[in-house]
Amino acid sequence: MSLPQQEKVYSVSRLNREIRSLLEQGFASLQLTGEISNFVAPASGHWYFSLKDDKAQVKAAMWRGNNRYCRYRPQNGEQVLVQARVSVYEPRGDYQLIVEQMAPAGEGLLKQQFEALKLRLAGEGLFSSQHKQPLPARINRVGVVTSPTGAAIRDILSVLKRRAPQLEVVIYPTQVQGQEAHHQIAAQIALANSRNEVDVLIVGRGGGSLEDLWCFNEEAVARALFASQLPVISAVGHEIDTTISDYVADLRAPTPSAAAELVSPDGAEILAQLRQQKQRLAGAMQRYVSQQGQQLHNVHQRLLLQHPQTQLMQQAQKVDELSSRLHRAMNHQQHRAQSRVALAQQRLAQFHPEQKLRYARAHLDSLRDKLIRAMQTSQQQHQQQLALLAARLDSVSPLAVLARGYSITKSAQKVVKSTQDVAVGDVLTTELHDGRLQTQVLEVAPHSPDNERATDCD
Repeated sequence: MSLPQQEKVYSVSRLNREIRSLLEQGFASLQLTGEISNFVAPASGHWYFSLKDDKAQVKAAMWRGNNRYCRYRPQNGEQVLVQARVSVYEPRGDYQLIVEQMAPAGEGLLKQQFEALKLRLAGEGLFSSQHKQPLPARINRVGVVTSPTGAAIRDILSVLKRRAPQLEVVIYPTQVQGQEAHHQIAAQIALANSRNEVDVLIVGRGGGSLEDLWCFNEEAVARALFASQLPVISAVGHEIDTTISDYVADLRAPTPSAAAELVSPDGAEILAQLRQQKQRLAGAMQRYVSQQGQQLHNVHQRLLLQHPQTQLMQQAQKVDELSSRLHRAMNHQQHRAQSRVALAQQRLAQFHPEQKLRYARAHLDSLRDKLIRAMQTSQQQHQQQLALLAARLDSVSPLAVLARGYSITKSAQKVVKSTQDVAVGDVLTTELHDGRLQTQVLEVAPHSPDNERATDCD
């Protein structure tokens, strides 16, 4: 057996390296779904785990530079959708996935639908800047398409009251969450255009999950925004949230409060900004002059071959200055975070269920009192009506007639109403109020104008 040529003999590392190259070139970035298992997050910040289904599993890694953009920390047993590329860990020859993006499986499907609709509408030109209208130079009336009870309308009204209380606000109420929300939003946008009573339209809601904001990713809302003749500002969720409405609208605001600020320029604020820019310009000029002077000084010092110890002291001073700036920046960030936490706690207290329960109990007590009063009133009315009917019935009762001295005469169970109803010899029964009498007819004598005689009876 002859020995193979040297260039055809592979080392293990060369084999793994070429396999890695083949896999990375043969498989572009792909999407797949699976269940998280064996999740590990060491101090390096990288994530290592396995993706599995009921028949197989594959190792995966997500580097720190990618997982910091993940909005949640995955747990074992969760179903996720990942964007990944295929690679090989050369030291062990392990085939693995390098995950670039990750989302819960349900949210991932929504993101796929979002991207597909975004791509299609962009191809139709709905996002093109040539179709976008500028805001009017003068705004007197603002329309708002949102929930009349949500946090967004409260924030908008609060900002407008503070910055421009002279502005009129027209609210076009609609649901901003649920299956029917997108139909209502599109209908209210069309209604605002048909009325043409406002100068600009704000369409949006407060923050929430991707599912909560999904009605602003529906095609019906996008086309209603595109067809609007009124300039429209999309103000959906928080600054990190992005919806199809943001791309179609004439202008996107990061929050509803920011949208209110866009339509309500504050004269005092503009003046303050101009003063601030003046101060910044003066400061920049001063810094520029100072920097140029410092550079000139440095050049002069270098020309004089300054002692190394002096340079070290200057560098130490610079380090101290940078450390002081870092400390101030960290304190500033901490104060901002504390302010956000305090604001969140205040908003949470406003929506505490105990207050709603107290209002509900008071409302229930009021309804119970109204019901009791209504039942009592109805009972009195029925009693009065019953007494009135009883009196009427008693007034027409035959017994009452008999009690006043009248009687009823019957012949063979037939009431005698005329002398023609009886004959001589008939036995009659007379009903009185306290009993009855039996009599026999001896003579029948009808009344006549010439002769009136009484009838004698035994």
